[in-house]
Amino acid sequence: MAYRVDISIPALADAEDAYFWVKHHSPTTAGDWYEGLLSAINSLENSPLRCPLAPENADVTLEVRQLLYGKRQQQYRVLFGIEYDDEAGEQIVRVYRIWHSARRKATAEDIKEGHVKQGP
Repeated sequence: MAYRVDISIPALADAEDAYFWVKHHSPTTAGDWYEGLLSAINSLENSPLRCPLAPENADVTLEVRQLLYGKRQQQYRVLFGIEYDDEAGEQIVRVYRIWHSARRKATAEDIKEGHVKQGP
């Protein structure tokens, strides 16, 4: 079953911030890193349930899963949930946030910011 992947505005801002951090530290690889991040996120359309529950899952009322992207100091956690859209009749992977793995856990408020639906 194919899922639609929806990246929230806060998650896009997180990705942009991460891109600029990588670009500052490694200008020649930043573009490839960003393309890889988007590819990893888009891979969730096929099998999002392969990803484990995130540590934040215990702190919020939503189910929050995580996809790890990158290595060592450049590892990021793509925090997402799986929802059903009754109107469209489809399953949606909603990416809430993109969080550096060394950063503190995302709070319920951080997740909530990324859960808000955008547009029509």
